[in-house]
Amino acid sequence: MTAQVPIWLNGELVDPERATVSVSDHGMLVGDGVFETVKATDGVPFALTRHLRRLARSATGLGLPAPDHDALAQGTLEVLAAAPKWPLSRVRITYTSGPGPLGSARGDAAPTVSIIVAPQDPFPATADVTVVPWPRNERGALSGLKTTSYAENALALVYAKERGGGEAIFGNTVGNLCEGTGSNIFAVLGGRLVTPPVSSGCLAGVTRALVLEWCGGDEEDIALDDLYRAEEAFLTSTTRDVQPIRAVDGTVLPAAPGPITAKAMAAFAARSAELMDP
Repeated sequence: MTAQVPIWLNGELVDPERATVSVSDHGMLVGDGVFETVKATDGVPFALTRHLRRLARSATGLGLPAPDHDALAQGTLEVLAAAPKWPLSRVRITYTSGPGPLGSARGDAAPTVSIIVAPQDPFPATADVTVVPWPRNERGALSGLKTTSYAENALALVYAKERGGGEAIFGNTVGNLCEGTGSNIFAVLGGRLVTPPVSSGCLAGVTRALVLEWCGGDEEDIALDDLYRAEEAFLTSTTRDVQPIRAVDGTVLPAAPGPITAKAMAAFAARSAELMDP
């Protein structure tokens, strides 16, 4: 059923069989592109404006021309209107530098833009996470950008799943907590809710920002080792919302969810039900 959902490609809604991208597209050749994942509930996108704004920031950070916000918003609505009204679905908006030469240098072609949608299974009630041995480079050129260069994340997830983890957690080069492969992380330490600042190298997650706005919490550097001593902790992401962490590398945390996590979960659920584009 999913394969029959039309795809929005370069401004046109097309059947999947006709939705083709050049083999010389630099999104495929060298990972030269950015993307956003947007949650939709019963066919209605959540926080679409924030996601498109972040897409534009990522594109600008990669040196790409700013995407057409209104066109992508309309394209997202068109794709969702053409798809079944799944209770929960994932919209993927991908924006690459377009076809180019067989090397890292970009060509003169226009960017390639695609929007696709598929059903999304709910995440488990709690997560076990695995800390991986490769640090995020908080000073790297791609730090803070949501790019299509995701091989590091794919490798980290394999590492985590081989060890029983559902998400992989990165530290950074100075030994502080950073983020997951597709999530931000919050911890309760000394009764306080804290999350790494964007200067740690983490992505400025949309759900992360909403949790800070709606539930409170402080942004500050957290030593990676402190995660094992947290009173409670949780992940945030577009498709998981707020997910309590049960264990870190097999070390079971005192509560999942603990009282602060449970409060954040309830507040996020209530506010996001009221405001679909906060």
